Amino acid sequence: MANQENEKYWEEYDKVIEQFIQVIAKNMTLYGITPSVGRLYGALYFSEEPMTLDDMRDQMGMSKTSMSTGVKSLADMKMVEPSFKRGVRKDLYQSEEDWYKSFTSLFGNRWRHHTETNIEEADEAIQLLEEIRNETTDEDLIDEINRKIDRLVYARNYYEWLMDFIRVVETGQIFDFVPKKSHK
Repeated sequence: MANQENEKYWEEYDKVIEQFIQVIAKNMTLYGITPSVGRLYGALYFSEEPMTLDDMRDQMGMSKTSMSTGVKSLADMKMVEPSFKRGVRKDLYQSEEDWYKSFTSLFGNRWRHHTETNIEEADEAIQLLEEIRNETTDEDLIDEINRKIDRLVYARNYYEWLMDFIRVVETGQIFDFVPKKSHK
């Protein structure tokens, strides 16, 4: 009887952990990570030991190729790192335990690229509008261009501010303003 009761509690425990892994997977879509890769990260995070691709495949029920691609994506984002265990010949992986570090890396990588692109696009639009303004004699069009250039300059200034914010996050200075929470 006690064995059946313990089995029931283990099943409830597994269900709770699986539900939280689903939460992790859903939230990681905010960072452009697919739910399957998010579930993989959750499985690695809750694993007591580093895992091989075979371990991940068995736990996740996905192909080894999918596991390899997912691990590579997570490693590129500094959310998973290779691990070593004496006597194990296969590659082992474990999750990055410091979610703050993972966030700052992931946030910086994702936002930096898009923000730099937006700055370039704003600069290009301003340049093209200035060329049109310099060539036309239509006063209404010149006024319209000047208004749009003002909006583009505002947008560019915002993106420059965002780049400053990204640097604050990437360097860890953000924790001077918003301290990390203790895990206890």
